[in-house]
Amino acid sequence: MVDSSPPLILIVDDDSAHRLMLKTLLDDWGYRVDEAGDGLAAVEYCRKSPPDLVLMDVRMPVMDGMEAASEIHNYNPAVPIIIMTAYSSVPSAVKALRGGAYDYLTKPLDFDALRLTIERAMEHRQLKEENKELKEQLARLRLPEILGRSPAMDRLAEILTMVAPSEATVLITGESGTGKGLVARAIHANSNRRKGQIVEVNCAAIPETLVESELFGYEKGAFTGADRRRKGRFLSADKGTIFLDEIAELPLSAQAKLLRVLQDGVIQPVGSDTTVTVDVRVVAATNQDLKHMVSEGLFREDLYYRLNVVAIEVPPLRERRDDIPMLAEHFWMRFSEKNRKLVRGMNPKAMDILLKYSWPGNVRELENVMERAVILLQGEFITEKELPLNLKRQVAEETGMEEMPRDVFPEYNMAEYTLADMEKRMIFQVLGATGGNKSAAARRLGITRRTLKLKLKKYALEDGSSVSGDGD
Repeated sequence: MVDSSPPLILIVDDDSAHRLMLKTLLDDWGYRVDEAGDGLAAVEYCRKSPPDLVLMDVRMPVMDGMEAASEIHNYNPAVPIIIMTAYSSVPSAVKALRGGAYDYLTKPLDFDALRLTIERAMEHRQLKEENKELKEQLARLRLPEILGRSPAMDRLAEILTMVAPSEATVLITGESGTGKGLVARAIHANSNRRKGQIVEVNCAAIPETLVESELFGYEKGAFTGADRRRKGRFLSADKGTIFLDEIAELPLSAQAKLLRVLQDGVIQPVGSDTTVTVDVRVVAATNQDLKHMVSEGLFREDLYYRLNVVAIEVPPLRERRDDIPMLAEHFWMRFSEKNRKLVRGMNPKAMDILLKYSWPGNVRELENVMERAVILLQGEFITEKELPLNLKRQVAEETGMEEMPRDVFPEYNMAEYTLADMEKRMIFQVLGATGGNKSAAARRLGITRRTLKLKLKKYALEDGSSVSGDGD
């Protein structure tokens, strides 16, 4: 069963009054809380029983927060560490982040920003807890490869459990890389035909001149080179399921013969004068808009309606981001076993990148990224270093968190700036990029709109002299 206990946060601060204040706040937010008075105690605590998140002060006796964060990160980089300090400067922030901290907050703490940062850091932890139980449920439904707990995947699993036991023809649609083949295999595995074969055919991979003989078979002597009889894919799938992938690539001549199979349950091998009865369930898939192809005369309308008895659309990965942690873990475990490597997990920064990336190649792209990460991995935890540059670059550009541009800090000597200077300039830049739209700017900055308005007031930008409008 999933562990239902609230996440545990370790507060590390030598100021007992500050610890008490944070403990009261986190208790109200529903977290479990433990405390440590210095960095060394925090390191020992994390080695014995790692918490779900660490809130770490910087200036403490025995061992300071920077050193403690580095020690904890080196031992277990999967534990997110948020640094807190009243002595803010750009170099110290950079040092903290390079040392393994997940984020850096200045005292007095902005409670909205603190809550948002904690929630973002622990999002994938909460999702991961649900993986085991969900995998067990899917295995019982014979859907072991259909991974996901997002609303979109819940709907898909519900549809599959209703459709699979029927004899209905199914048309699976979705973008490339979404897992249409997995859905087809899940339909067969949960059907009354599961003792028979599922024969998979990639229609795009068969030359047009060979489609008919490949699907329906041929008699000996039917054409040059036909030195023996071949029964074809439909007869091979008798009493089972045939999966016609990339159905949109099927030539019009073969579409007419497929229609006859769906209507009458018979095939006619090439070179034969007689028909053969087959008992086959047809599942087709495409990433094309078949309805549009019908209007263009590229796909038979009658065949489209015969195939489209039950339509199942597989959602793209960008619409089911909650499933990314589960899928990533599934893939790194598979590839760690294949490559004989020990992978204990992924650090929060790397997971944050995966969650924010747009995934144009869908689940297949995520699978490739995880295989690459495992191959390049030198330690036991996947970090952002093992992720492809294009992922990190796109996320940086879309979230406004790319390397600090020279037009924001023209001298580019960051040691001269406080965090407040950087924050003020970055807020100004992002607001300019969003045309003064505060809601859009807040999303790019990773803060709430209320927090942004408070910061604008603090930096005297709210009066409209630098930022116009109150865009939503």
